[in-house]
Amino acid sequence: MTTDVQTPATAPPAPKAPRRPHHPLRAELLRGFAPWSGLAALLSMGGLMASKAAQWQGSWPETMSNLHLAAAALAVPLALAAGAWQGGRERRTRMGELRASMPRGPLAQFLVCALPVALWVTAGYALAAAGSLLACLPYTSAGHPLPLVLLGDALTVGACALLGHVAGRTVPWRLAAPVLALGGYVLFGLASTTDSAIRFVGPAGGFPLGGTTEPVWWQPLVFALWGSALALTAVLAHAARRRATALVPLAAALAAATVLVQSGESMWQRNPLTQRQVCDDSTPRLCVSAAYPGMLPKVSDALSGLLGRLDGVQNLPVRFEDLPGRPDEDEAELPMLTPIGWGVVRGELTDPQQYAWEAADKLVRWDCPTLKTQDARIARTDQAVLRWLAPSRVWEQIHLADSRGDKERRAAYRADEAALDHLKAMSPEARRTWLSRYFATARDCAPDPEEVPSL
Repeated sequence: MTTDVQTPATAPPAPKAPRRPHHPLRAELLRGFAPWSGLAALLSMGGLMASKAAQWQGSWPETMSNLHLAAAALAVPLALAAGAWQGGRERRTRMGELRASMPRGPLAQFLVCALPVALWVTAGYALAAAGSLLACLPYTSAGHPLPLVLLGDALTVGACALLGHVAGRTVPWRLAAPVLALGGYVLFGLASTTDSAIRFVGPAGGFPLGGTTEPVWWQPLVFALWGSALALTAVLAHAARRRATALVPLAAALAAATVLVQSGESMWQRNPLTQRQVCDDSTPRLCVSAAYPGMLPKVSDALSGLLGRLDGVQNLPVRFEDLPGRPDEDEAELPMLTPIGWGVVRGELTDPQQYAWEAADKLVRWDCPTLKTQDARIARTDQAVLRWLAPSRVWEQIHLADSRGDKERRAAYRADEAALDHLKAMSPEARRTWLSRYFATARDCAPDPEEVPSL
């Protein structure tokens, strides 16, 4: 007899819970036009900064200034155009009636379409700014970036994207986007070149060039409030159920603009690093701006030959300095390290020989141009000392080319060469004695000819 064994019945699998639908904002963020607008902002900002890298790498103030102006000249017009193109999408795809039938309010629908472009363009700017800061970092030796300036620029770029979106929805014209971008660029140019107070509320916010000044801490925030409140005013006036709420951000925008215009130049303060110096222990001492202390060894190397020739010579300045303004009586002026991109690129002197020649030139009556035509003997002596202290290929070529003229020029050239040869032929001790007598009068614009030693 067999017994049937029944297999226990298994319960059917429980039905899976329905997946929570993604928010429409996610689809707008990941697909469509918005990511491309961020890539355009990244490439345009990054390309402009890379093309001018020699002018800002090695200086935080120059990097911040170039980033801010690039944002005003490129990122702001691009954000306006991208927002306008996205804003005109509903009209081009004829989705206006479908949008009107949706349960979400007009402001929510507006933000779903507008925020992705604003976020992506802001992200493109932020990535370009971060890359620029990282590229500057290896070549700097003092100072720091200004995070509030970066934050203010990022908020302004995002606000311009929202403002452009309102324009794209309002203006039924396919060329609204490029025209708006062109208008933003023209506004940047006009506001940057005018001397009126309007420049403080323009796209660049009156940001100064160079590294001698920097904005007070609140200026970037007030400037960002001005642009953001203006954009929010346009958004609420266009999409809010109660359009009167737009008066609140409008009042904030007007208050911020008033503060910017009335504050004017007082929003900028001198960079404290440019008022101080770092020095070595040579004789004479070499001092460079505390904004570029890493350049002191490079300057010392460039002037090592000059200082070696001056070893043991009396009546010299106590130090070389490069502070703004004229040096004191017992000081000599060094060639300025700024603006970055000319004599200094990425923490290196572009032409150490030329730098040494310019430093020597400032020792030898460099600010007395009339003397060279009034007393030929003193001028020839000055020239011989300069050529001996810091030989320059460029100057020698110019001097040789100038000698290929009439008999008078050829005779002057031969006399110049004879004076230089006489100085070179002296013994070291005799040369030190002669140079000590010479530098006793070297900075006098009207010396007694009998006191200036001749060659």
